[in-house]
Amino acid sequence: ELRGSVGQSFGAWLASGISLRLEGEANDHVGKGLSGGRIAIRPPRGSRRAAERNVIIGNVALYGATAGELFVRGVAGERFAVRNSGATAVVEGTGDHACEYMTGGVVLILGRTGRNVAAGMSGGIAYVLDSDGEFSTRCNSGSVDLEELSDEDCVTVRALLQRHRALTGSGVATRLLRDWAAARAQFIRL
Repeated sequence: ELRGSVGQSFGAWLASGISLRLEGEANDHVGKGLSGGRIAIRPPRGSRRAAERNVIIGNVALYGATAGELFVRGVAGERFAVRNSGATAVVEGTGDHACEYMTGGVVLILGRTGRNVAAGMSGGIAYVLDSDGEFSTRCNSGSVDLEELSDEDCVTVRALLQRHRALTGSGVATRLLRDWAAARAQFIRL
């Protein structure tokens, strides 16, 4: 259990069996090479800023991750989950180039993304909440197909939302779960 602002590479190469919970913010390379551990990040209690509209972790989070979990109550900088090959992640928005060259794992993005999402993505699954109906203009569709969620996908996304809410206290996850019947239609599978 940690509080405050952390520097570069928080939780880098974190091994299985270790969990880091941060109430604060983190710089670049969160979870770089994540190898089985769990990281959960949320804003400080009493923060007046809406987590889902503010960057709380820096650029290039989960670079080269092979296993483990990352839950972020807030927005990530650019190049989120680049070269992710096995980790599971939930984040409430990203900068440009999310899921670039991703080869495995599962990523759930609960907010607006930057441009060029999924460039060179060759494996894994990303689920994106397309609440503005314009995600297709920000996605690099040369590497992925954009699909509606299957019943199996819905089970996965709902379970990730529940886990995200439990670990971070996410208001976004709470709202989506409250009206799941309407929310599920807004998700896209990559």
